[in-house]
Amino acid sequence: MRSIWNGAISFGLVSIPIKLVNATENHSISFRQIHLADGGRIRYRKVCELDEEEVSGGEIGKAYEDADGTMIPITDEDLAQLPLPTAKTIEIVAFVPADRIDPLQMDAAYYLSANGVPAAKPYTLLREALKRSNRVAVAKYALRGRERLGMLRVVDDVIAMHGLLWPDEIRAPRDAAPDGDVTVRDAELDLADALMDTLGEVDMDSLHDDYREAVEELVAAKAAGEIVLPAEPEDTGDGKVIDLIAALENSVRAARKSRNVEGAGDGDGNGNGGMADVHPIKKTPSKTSGAAKRTTHRTPTGKTVTRSGSSTAKKSAPKATGAKKSTSTTKKSAGSAGSRTTARKTATKTAPATAKKTATKKRTSSSGGTTAKKTAPSRKRSSA
Repeated sequence: MRSIWNGAISFGLVSIPIKLVNATENHSISFRQIHLADGGRIRYRKVCELDEEEVSGGEIGKAYEDADGTMIPITDEDLAQLPLPTAKTIEIVAFVPADRIDPLQMDAAYYLSANGVPAAKPYTLLREALKRSNRVAVAKYALRGRERLGMLRVVDDVIAMHGLLWPDEIRAPRDAAPDGDVTVRDAELDLADALMDTLGEVDMDSLHDDYREAVEELVAAKAAGEIVLPAEPEDTGDGKVIDLIAALENSVRAARKSRNVEGAGDGDGNGNGGMADVHPIKKTPSKTSGAAKRTTHRTPTGKTVTRSGSSTAKKSAPKATGAKKSTSTTKKSAGSAGSRTTARKTATKTAPATAKKTATKKRTSSSGGTTAKKTAPSRKRSSA
């Protein structure tokens, strides 16, 4: 990691050479400004307002603007000559418990790296002293043209420094609290506690930026020439809470469902998840929610059948279907048996008639056929 500042930690009479590096990085997606007409980049040029000419970075310096608008030039040499001991030193001024530092004061975070082999021993000494005392060091340092306040603490085996705002830079929380007296009932607090218990803890490493991922997917889709359809907006209820108890109850149910702990108890033995003393609001069931819906239709045989549409009827439907199948199979079997009996009777009745017809055919074929009988008398008449 590239260092942004080189100096030393002043620990009493002990000086520890260190390098300051950024402990955080920004992963947010940045956009460029373009001209909508032709897509060209919009750039900012630094122009002197007196001669209206563009100037380069090497021609730009610092100045302090007085109350009357006068510019007072300040050079880097002027700042370097200031009698400021923290110009190149992180000066530790006190050691305090960590809870003495208000999180509102915390600003940027840095890692302090030992600069060279001679710095390893005093660096390790300060690190172990901070670990054993369970305290943090309050220090003053100068960076980017101003003196700042910092807090040193141990992260793994590294000394980290958090920039702190000066106490007079923290605004008082006036006019931020709700107006008027608001009373919160115990039942509402119980539900809030149940919701907190259900949400539980989270692995901080598992949290990620959903918005950034969505923007990356959008950019990739547009780059590929795909048509991006707008997502359906989620129903947020417009931020209006009509019934706080109902909203908390629904929140607890939703949290349990998302965490796959639906119905799991938190020690009360009733599976209420810490809600044993809270009675949810009873809701009147709708006319169709608990009752069975009835549907009427005609079967192929012409019978009118009324069926129940309840969940129980649906669950037992496969068994009923199986029964119908077995009944229809029995009917088919009975029908096939009856048809065989009918065939036998038919065969018995038609057998003599068939035999007579067959015998006649045989006699006819042996005597020369029916045609011979019919033509014989005519021949006799012709011969006579």
